[in-house]
Amino acid sequence: MTSHSPHRPRTRLAAVVTGAALIAGALMATPAVAAPPRAVDPFDPDFGPNVTIYSPNTPQSQIQTELDALHTQQVNAEMSTERRAVYFLPGQYGSTADPLQFNVGYYTDVAGLGASPEDVRINGGIEVYNRCLADGGTGNCLALVNFWRTISNLSIDVNKAGQDGCRASANFWAVSQAVSMRRVDISGANMSLMDYCTAGPQYASGGFIADSRLPFVVSGSQQQWLIRDSEVAGWSNGVWNQVFSGVVGAPDDAGFPSPPYTTIDETPISREKPYLYVDDDGRYNVRVPAVQHDSSGVTWADGETEGRSIPITDFFIATPDDSVKDINNALARGQHLILTPGVYDIDRTIEVKRADTVVLGLGHATLTAVGGAIPLEVKDAPGIVVAGVTIDAGTELSPVLLRVGKAKGGKPLGAANPITLSDVYFRVGGPHIGKSTTALEVNSDNVLIDHTWVWRGDHGVEGFTEGFNGDTDRWNTNTGTNGVIVNGDNVTATGLFVEHFQTYNTLWKGENGRVILYQNELPYDPPTQADWTQPDGTLGYPGYVVDKKVKKHRLDGAGVYVFNQNNPSIITANGFSVPEAPGVQLHHIMTVNLSAGTIQHVVNGVGGQADNTNTGVPQYIVDYPTP
Repeated sequence: MTSHSPHRPRTRLAAVVTGAALIAGALMATPAVAAPPRAVDPFDPDFGPNVTIYSPNTPQSQIQTELDALHTQQVNAEMSTERRAVYFLPGQYGSTADPLQFNVGYYTDVAGLGASPEDVRINGGIEVYNRCLADGGTGNCLALVNFWRTISNLSIDVNKAGQDGCRASANFWAVSQAVSMRRVDISGANMSLMDYCTAGPQYASGGFIADSRLPFVVSGSQQQWLIRDSEVAGWSNGVWNQVFSGVVGAPDDAGFPSPPYTTIDETPISREKPYLYVDDDGRYNVRVPAVQHDSSGVTWADGETEGRSIPITDFFIATPDDSVKDINNALARGQHLILTPGVYDIDRTIEVKRADTVVLGLGHATLTAVGGAIPLEVKDAPGIVVAGVTIDAGTELSPVLLRVGKAKGGKPLGAANPITLSDVYFRVGGPHIGKSTTALEVNSDNVLIDHTWVWRGDHGVEGFTEGFNGDTDRWNTNTGTNGVIVNGDNVTATGLFVEHFQTYNTLWKGENGRVILYQNELPYDPPTQADWTQPDGTLGYPGYVVDKKVKKHRLDGAGVYVFNQNNPSIITANGFSVPEAPGVQLHHIMTVNLSAGTIQHVVNGVGGQADNTNTGVPQYIVDYPTP
């Protein structure tokens, strides 16, 4: 497997001493000419050193050795700069006698390159286990920080030969936020969303599945989850918030909150994430699935997923050594953009202006703001898709990390071809100090957000001291005012995870918004109640706010959690705040205390108090307002 050197900021040659005057004169006399498009081999595109592609002819011993080494490298690399993508060409991998079994670590993207998930078959297992954080890797074993990894577009015939009885019982996928499973077909054993073998059942904290066909699923200790447009043979357990949208075989939710299921028969609007595949002639393409309305089940059950295919030759394949100027020139020429795995220092805005442009990140490609830049802007143009990209705040304040559309009142966009964000993640702090005013700002109408984690880090490697002083330093240094602000109308979010921002985690101002699964933790680190009090004197900021002018809004399956570890005496008046309007409806919502802090009411002064007298016990409301 090709090794990857740690990313370093790019340097520019300022001048050439010898002949500098002649060069300067030539530049003045000759107009600048944009570099020609970079040639891409359709049969063997250069995805850089951090992408590994296996074929059925690759010796399985080599695959096993390399994937085991990758996992060893990435299993504890939570705040590292390593980014990796692993692809399998169509064919069979592993056998009944010699299964291929491997685990997936941080910043690792594992995918098949077939047109259908069934074109790549893994006989074995692809798994994530609890991570043990104490006692030399033997204690405090849990999945609460198993973030940032992806599996997609392949089939797993579960075969745990050689493993003990507990491990042989399921394919384990014990993950938390910023993890997606898409276009996966699993058979042969249960799938478990928790690891009950490593130190017994331990908590995991939320993930996302779409367009997948699954066996019986053991949710177990998963606190919240969204599964969308999929098939399940059955489902058991759930802690606080399990949401099913367009899922064939989903459990009935009539008993909510026991069990805590929210079931929506059809997803109102969806578009699956673009994916790489190799056609019958061996050429690489990107498939862009079509928009669906009122959908359920997988898109590939009866043949190729409906949509369009873009030849790889139509893409600018970028590396972290490419300047934003080169990327923007390629986008202006009408090329699409692939961001190969790595960390990109972004000192000016990447601008996506043309309708139907695809920006696809591989291996959790990460854009880091430099000098207070806005790393990415999507203009008011239909059909733009941004997928598989992580956006980090930098050490200087950025006004926003991703802006979609101009300020409210830009070019109106229709519902037939929405701007779509799929698996787009945000971080303020964590791997380094970060500062932003707003992480995600949506101004365009008819935008689809399909799985995002917008995170102001509650932990990281920024060098803060431990305990109260460290939390206070974090509050004053890693500044993230707002998580998500939605100004556009008819915006839909399926899988909206937003955490720890210093005022509004989510502020929804547009009309006719629709959210299916919302998960929020309030910030851990306000030093005092005064730091967590609104200008009008209201105690705290609700985790989800719909502006008082909004007339129509719908939220299904949502939780706001409090863990004020820096100052447990802090009070938040309401978990949710919405206008009292007939068209504003909240369905299956809750608050919960995680051992520190208080939320007095669930929504608008209604609902029980979540505090240290009922730690871990959700305060539920089935519907607001009550029918």
